[in-house]
Amino acid sequence: MNHRTGHTAQLVQTAETSEVLIYQIGSSGQQLLLDAGVMRRFRKYRQMRWYQKEAGGQLFATLESNRVIIVEATGPRKTDRRTRFGYLPDRAAERQVIVERHAKSLHYIGDWHTHPEQLPQPSHLDLESIAECFRKSKHHLNAFVLVVVGTKRLPDGLSVSIHDGNERLALHPDVRQHLDSDI
Repeated sequence: MNHRTGHTAQLVQTAETSEVLIYQIGSSGQQLLLDAGVMRRFRKYRQMRWYQKEAGGQLFATLESNRVIIVEATGPRKTDRRTRFGYLPDRAAERQVIVERHAKSLHYIGDWHTHPEQLPQPSHLDLESIAECFRKSKHHLNAFVLVVVGTKRLPDGLSVSIHDGNERLALHPDVRQHLDSDI
């Protein structure tokens, strides 16, 4: 991912009539895709009620020459620490999942979690966490992805950004095709 340049995003419809969110990553010609299953997981864990706790997990992708396709969003786990306004993952369990998914040719590319706000923004702690994760991980990526899921209907309720350990680039959908959804 070349994360220092501009970006656009769009929704496309798949054969199963679920949406896939696509971000153009700058002028690199690369795309970041969130597949339909990942979007369903994000919807499932939005904090729509006062008693719902933050949820989150890891993002796994297949890597093609010009595409990073996020095909799995894990979590939350019973061993994660979750409150209304906080989420601390079980990092030991996450390390094990990275090994398991890598054996299936899936690459760990970042994290996701929810916030109980319509238009979520990553907190200072969120940004420190993903930066530290990027710096300490063994990988060949230019950046990790951080997705924060809010309460507003998706994709408006998503904060998607990429991080290189020092800088953050927020990705904002420029072109949207709203699909029929009751969520």
